[in-house]
Parts: sequence; C-alpha cells; structure tokens
Amino acid sequence: MLLDRIHQPDDLKRLSIPELEQVAAEIRRFLIEKLSVSGGHLSSNLGVVELTLALHVHYDSPRDKFIFDVGHQLTCTKY
Repeated sequence: MLLDRIHQPDDLKRLSIPELEQVAAEIRRFLIEKLSVSGGHLSSNLGVVELTLALHVHYDSPRDKFIFDVGHQLTCTKY
C-alpha cells in the first residue's frame, strides 16, 4: 500500500499522478471500511479526498493552513 509510505505532506509531492490516484483509492477504501462500521457522512468524505491531496501537493502544508467549513447549512422557514 502506498498509503503506508505517507508520513508527512512532503511524501505526497514525490509521487506521480498514477501513484496519487492510488493513494486516493486507498483513502476512499479506508473511509468506506471504517464508516460502514461506525457510521458517519460517507459521500462528503469521499468527495474531498482528491481535493485534499491536491492541496497538500501544491501548497506548503503544514505551514500553509487549510480551513474546511464542515458546518451544516440551516434552512430558514417562513412562519
């Protein structure tokens, strides 16, 4: 598994595009396995895998900070 070789964000910068795709697949497989047991939001977690990998590859994390808004949107109802 490539994921076992990732210990810090700089490790991702040394991977080829096909290797990054493999890491993304391994992360998605991990999420599916864990969330099928514990429950949780599956689709939003799966949808952010490639985005997060791309941010780590193109920015200098952890020096560059990423902020993800994970709040749920509220719907206003007229009375």
